[in-house]
This record gives sequence, C-alpha cells and structure tokens, in this order.
Amino acid sequence: MDVLAELLDGTRARGGLFHQMIVSPPWSLRVQDGAPLSLYTLFHGTGWITPESGAPVRLDEGDIAVVRGPAPYVVADEPWEAARAPRLVIHPDDTCTAPDGTVLCAELALGVRTWGEGTDGEVHLVNGTYQLGGEVSGRLLAALPPVLVMRAEQWRCPLLPLLAEEIVKDAPGQQAVLDRLLDLLLIATLRAWFDRPDAEPPAWYRAQADPVVGPALRLLHADPARSWTVGGLAAAVGVSRAALARRFGELVGEPPMAYLTGWRMDLAADLLREPGAIVGSVARRVGYANAFALSSAFKRHRGVTPSAHRSGTPAAVG
Repeated sequence: MDVLAELLDGTRARGGLFHQMIVSPPWSLRVQDGAPLSLYTLFHGTGWITPESGAPVRLDEGDIAVVRGPAPYVVADEPWEAARAPRLVIHPDDTCTAPDGTVLCAELALGVRTWGEGTDGEVHLVNGTYQLGGEVSGRLLAALPPVLVMRAEQWRCPLLPLLAEEIVKDAPGQQAVLDRLLDLLLIATLRAWFDRPDAEPPAWYRAQADPVVGPALRLLHADPARSWTVGGLAAAVGVSRAALARRFGELVGEPPMAYLTGWRMDLAADLLREPGAIVGSVARRVGYANAFALSSAFKRHRGVTPSAHRSGTPAAVG
C-alpha cells in the first residue's frame, strides 16, 4: 500500500455532518466547531473562505475546498475582516446561532440537512465535516495548508452530482452513506490536489515515486510492527545500507528509523482513541513489546502518556 493510501485508509468519518445552505448576499458564517477537517463546495454562486490567519480564498461554482481545523474561519460572500461580526456562528455541538448567542437552528431550517433564508437564494453552499480528531491522520493534516481548493476548471469531481442527490435524502442507513461519501470526496480531492503540475506535496508523497525510497516507505507502512533496522530495510529493497540512508534522508528529510517512529506514534495515537483500546494491545500493533515501552516512547514524542492522549489531555508546554 502506498503512503497516501495508508494515511487515507485510517480516515473514517463517524457521524460526519453534511449541510447545505441556501442564501443570498450579504451572507457570512463563522465556523468555530473545532472540527479537524471540513469540505466545502458551491452548487451555485460564489463565496470566500477566510482562515483565522492567512489570506482569503475565493470559492467558485464547482470548486471543492478542504479546510483544516481546529482554528475558526469565516465563509462569506466576500473576503472577511476580523473586526466585523458574522451573521451566523456554528458551534461544536452543530448549533447555529446569531453572534449574540440566540439559537437559530429551527428558524433557518428548510428541510433535510438544509437551512437558510429561503429556497430561492442565489448561493447554494454544501459542506461536510469530520467531527473527531482521530478520524483523520495527524500526519495527513500536517501536510495540508489551512485552506486548499481544487478548481472546477482543473478537475471536475464525479462525486458532486451524487452528493447533490444524497444530501437531501432521509433514507435508512443514510448516515453511513454520507460518511462514506465524505471519505470518498476527501480522498479524491487530495489525490487530485497532490497531483497538480504546480503542486508542492509533502516530502513523503514525492518520495513514493523514487525507485529506492518508494518501496522502503511502502514496506514501513505495510508492516510497522516489524523489528526494522536500516540494514534490514535496505536489504528488502535491494540496496546498501548507506545508499538507503542517504537517499531516504535526502527525499524524506529524516532518517528511515526516525520516520518509522513517527509513523508508529501516529498509528498509536489513532488506535488509542478507538473504543475499548488497550495500551498493551496497541503497543504490539505498532512495534513495541509492551505497554511500558509504548508509554515511554509516546510520552517522549507526544509530550503526554497514552492514557492522557486518549482522554484528550493536552501536552505540557515548555
């Protein structure tokens, strides 16, 4: 399995939220739900996404934007200035309010997963949101800018017509359908974005095409629990230890074993937040002999113990 596939394989929406908003200018929406990742597209009209820090990004009809959280951002009919008050605010519990806190969910409801000022609005904005940090690989999130956009003229996403059809359905199993559709949209969009001629993908993505480092990365991702050494990995890909170490460092930016440790920590971080996860079992799945060994490594690299990470305790600063 290639590295992107491995990272995306761990991306699973669980109760992901889909909404469509029908409005006319002027409109503005401050999103402060703390979600790790959200996707936006416009079926009709235009808009702007303004991150908390960074330049506004225009969104045209048929474009798909991926917004990395958890920092707040504003989606509006024009580039946003921090001093202005938005018309609507989205909170972590999926509550929609006015800036003064007045709940507006019922007032703005227009139908299944649809809200706004009326069905004849000029702008038709659709978004899908991952709710939990563990649903998306941290290594993948780290590779993304605050906002990325795939333009309709660059790539026509074949999933948008299906999204338009499914988002308004209230059929049995519909949440499962929408969760998988959210995953597919993310995978398709990121793959297209990384493959653009002008793209600046992360080092691990570019390195996949290398005849030496690519196979080495795939081996590490396919079997992270194996007792790898640089010599053993070099033998598996048919080069000398020195050649692998040099080439891997040049392309990936860190030594093979440092990369493996980081990948193991990413895997452990996601596995620890699965229901019923046991530290000892997670340790063995990511290449550590027991819970103590994993705890020591996890605390060293993440700044918190596995138990604290699972409970959501932030890492200590300083």
